[in-house]
Amino acid sequence: MGRLAAVAAAVLLGAAGGGLYLTVLLGSPGALILVYLTQLPLFAAGLWLGAGAAVIAGATAAAMLLAASDFVAAAVFAVINAVPVALLVRQALLARQQPDGSAAWYPPGLLTAWLTALALAGIAGAAFVFGGPAQLHASLATIVDHALGRLSYRGGADQAEIADALALVIPGIVAASWMVMAVINAALAQGVLARFKMNWRPSPDLAALDLPMWIPLALAVAAALTLFGDVGRFFGVNAIVALAVPFCLAGLAVLHAVARRLSNPRIALVVFYVLAGLFGWPLLAATALGLVEPWLGLRRRLAPLKGNSHG
Repeated sequence: MGRLAAVAAAVLLGAAGGGLYLTVLLGSPGALILVYLTQLPLFAAGLWLGAGAAVIAGATAAAMLLAASDFVAAAVFAVINAVPVALLVRQALLARQQPDGSAAWYPPGLLTAWLTALALAGIAGAAFVFGGPAQLHASLATIVDHALGRLSYRGGADQAEIADALALVIPGIVAASWMVMAVINAALAQGVLARFKMNWRPSPDLAALDLPMWIPLALAVAAALTLFGDVGRFFGVNAIVALAVPFCLAGLAVLHAVARRLSNPRIALVVFYVLAGLFGWPLLAATALGLVEPWLGLRRRLAPLKGNSHG
C-alpha cells in the first residue's frame, strides 16, 4: 500500500473511532457498548499500517471530537484512547533480529506491563486533576450518594457509608475496566487483521505471557500502602484493583499452557471462556492462579508435551 493510501486508511479508521465515541456525547441508545469499541479502529490502523498510522487515527478522532464538542472532550479522548493506543502499538511492533535471522517480537508480558503502568498512571493522574485523593474520593462519594438516593428511599448513614466505600474503589474499577477494554480491542483488531493476512506482526501467544517482577512487587507495595493513612489507603486499594488484570492474564496464560496438553485444547478453552462470561468466578480463579504463577513457575512446569503444541 502506498503512503497516501495508508494515510487515507488511517484517517478513515480514526473517523470510525471518533464516531463510536461521539455516540456517548450524543446520548445514542446502546452508546455504552459502542464506546467500548472506540479503540478497535485505532488498534486496527496501527497493527495494520504501523505506529504512525495509529497516531494519525487517534489525531483524526480527537479532531472530530474537538469539532463536534469541545476541547475537554477531545483532550479526554486523547488521554484515555489515542495516546495509550499509539504507545501500545509502538511497543507491540518492536522486534529484534535473532542470530538465525528470525524476528523476536516484543513479548506479551512486557505489553501487559506497559498497559498496567498506563492504568496506574491514570489513577494517579485522576487524583492530581481533582486536587488530591481526598478531593477525588469526596467527589465520587457525592455522585454515588446521589445515585443511590435515586434508587432507594432509605437514605441515612447507611447510604452515606455505602457511597463512601464504593467511591474508594471506583478509580481502580475504572482503570481495570479500561485495561480489559484495551486488551479486548487489541485482540479483536489483531484477530481480524490476521484473518485477512493484513497483520504487521504475528499474534502474541498468551501462553507465553510472563509478567515482569515489578508487577508482583507493585502489588506488595500497594498492600503495604493501605496501612498508611487515607492517602496511602486510596492509592493502595485502587492499585490492587487495577493489578488484578495483569494477574488474571497471567493465570489465563497458565490455563492456555495446560490446555495445550489436551487432545482438543480449543474445546476446553471455549468452555472456560463461556463459563467465565456467564458466571465471572472462573476469572477470579484465574487471577488467584496468576498471583502464585510468578513464584511457582506453573506455566513452565505445565508446558505442552512434545508434539502437542496446538491450541
